[in-house]
Amino acid sequence: MTSHDSLPQFLDELRSRTLLSALIGRTTKLQKAGREWRACCPFHNEKTPSFYVNDDKGFYHCFGCSAHGDAIRWMTDQRGLPFMDAVKELAQAAGMEMPAMDPRAAEKAEAAKGLHEACADAAGWFTEQLNGISGATARDVLAKRGIKPETARAFGLGFAPDSRSGLKTALKDYGDPLLVEAGLLIKVEEKAPYDRFRGRLMIPIRDPRGRTIAFGGRIIGDGEPKYLNSPETPLFDKGRTLYNLDKAAPAARKAGRLIVVEGYMDVIALSQAGFGEVVAPNGTAVTEAQLERMWRLSDVPILCLDGDSAGQKAAIRAAHRAMPLLAPGRSLAFVTLPQGQDPDDLVRTKGPAAFEALLKEPEPLVDRLWASELAAEPLDTPEQKAGLKARLAELAKTIADQNVAHEYQAEFRRRFDETFRPQRKAFEPRSPFVPQARGGRKAGQPWKPPITPPGEGAKSIGTGGIDRILAKAVLAGLIRHPAEIARHMEVLGSLKLADPTLGRLFEAVVDVAVEDAHENMALDSQRLLTILASSGFDIIAHELLRADQISCSFTRRDAEPARAREDLDEAIAILVARPEVDAALAAATAMMQTHYSDEAFERQVSLVKEKQALEARLANLVQANEDARAFSTEGN
Repeated sequence: MTSHDSLPQFLDELRSRTLLSALIGRTTKLQKAGREWRACCPFHNEKTPSFYVNDDKGFYHCFGCSAHGDAIRWMTDQRGLPFMDAVKELAQAAGMEMPAMDPRAAEKAEAAKGLHEACADAAGWFTEQLNGISGATARDVLAKRGIKPETARAFGLGFAPDSRSGLKTALKDYGDPLLVEAGLLIKVEEKAPYDRFRGRLMIPIRDPRGRTIAFGGRIIGDGEPKYLNSPETPLFDKGRTLYNLDKAAPAARKAGRLIVVEGYMDVIALSQAGFGEVVAPNGTAVTEAQLERMWRLSDVPILCLDGDSAGQKAAIRAAHRAMPLLAPGRSLAFVTLPQGQDPDDLVRTKGPAAFEALLKEPEPLVDRLWASELAAEPLDTPEQKAGLKARLAELAKTIADQNVAHEYQAEFRRRFDETFRPQRKAFEPRSPFVPQARGGRKAGQPWKPPITPPGEGAKSIGTGGIDRILAKAVLAGLIRHPAEIARHMEVLGSLKLADPTLGRLFEAVVDVAVEDAHENMALDSQRLLTILASSGFDIIAHELLRADQISCSFTRRDAEPARAREDLDEAIAILVARPEVDAALAAATAMMQTHYSDEAFERQVSLVKEKQALEARLANLVQANEDARAFSTEGN
């Protein structure tokens, strides 16, 4: 047996024996892309691949949501397994024997085993009481709430009689100290331990493997507290546990969403109504650890909270807690229930369809934050408006991911300007155009400069073919500004470049970006060129950067960085949109030839205008740069 001291070496050997692409390929369709495999990311919804698997390095990386890890991380994040379970499963597949633990670790594992068994036996005893004579009142409570017997069995519901020693006597073989450690008994000073849960409907809380680790107890009749939870124990970390995670995880992956509600009974009622992908925190505000668990199952969990003041405060607390953890594609959404209703009430009174209708139109995180700050205080004075702007700016700064933070800052600024800009007069349509006689403008009309004739670069767009010319310019821009590769990986990875050589060059650029992301290295233009040269792309890469090629700000060495970034965004947007518009226009034209209708004609005309608009945007992009360069030359 391998010793515990060699566990790191064991894990390294396990990773080396596991072919990562084969492991991931069991559930995710992979395509070969140079030295890597490429796929649509399984951790967030996307239409074009930005998820890469490198067998040589033994890691995966997504340029869209920043998911990153090895074989073990894949098992814990994508499969939802605890760390040791993931290691055991991989070891079994690799034909490796698990290392022996040291005596202290073995003793700790044995103690945990005893706690698991005690909690399981407690759950069984509570279920017996629910189904016995003493459980009649608790059964009536379940019946009034519409909980069916089969649902009660599926969730292991039980009943704790109003006795100080019922459970203690039933589980006496475990001994009082272990039952106290499991949170089943209360020990106060020198008094004998007694049952923690008395006169309550019992709800087992399970870990991701389905093992009972704690309980929630709801009072039968009047009394406080309404809900009583197990204390923190070696098995139960309240802030890291989500109720119903064991059942919700597979349901969430199948449904493609995760619903988060406030209480245990909401989970049970929704599950009975057909919503299996639902979890709840354990009577506390949502924590960072719980958010991370949610994001393993869904890119945008839906928080469904009561419409009362407490529910709305809980929603905004969760929103603020999530902010530092946001990443591309990873967020929260919110559903607010009608005032005075919880999910349990809604599905019982109006049925599952009413709840599903709410889920179809969730409120994005940015909307919830904006509405909260807008309502935080009056906004009648310049000082109050400035305070709103400052709060929004500070909120955006809490986001660790710089790309997401930048987008939030821009969105908050846009909303602020839209809300507080001076009201303009209603739009008045212009009178129809009437040609004028030669001889200039009418008196009183302002002079406008003539439109600059298009330069040679702009003209070449219309004659040389948009795809290949623009693809070369974009590749040149990525070589000039390698930091932009990761930002645009999701859309660029799916492009079918017109030139095979350009396609191979793009894959080489991706290879370098993937490796540097893994090594946490800053990728600059000179380093990228050096690596490309060593791979045989020296000539074509430098050819792309020649001054006489298509000239845009992002292809120039001396361009202002912010301008280059904006223009590159615009060029890539056009590059991606153009083939889609061409395909749609071809389909519309074919439809016109076979099935003429007014709708088909309008569709064709609309697409022709859209194509012309794309061509104008690209020509403007090139022309603006030519004008800027000409102005710069004249100034010198």
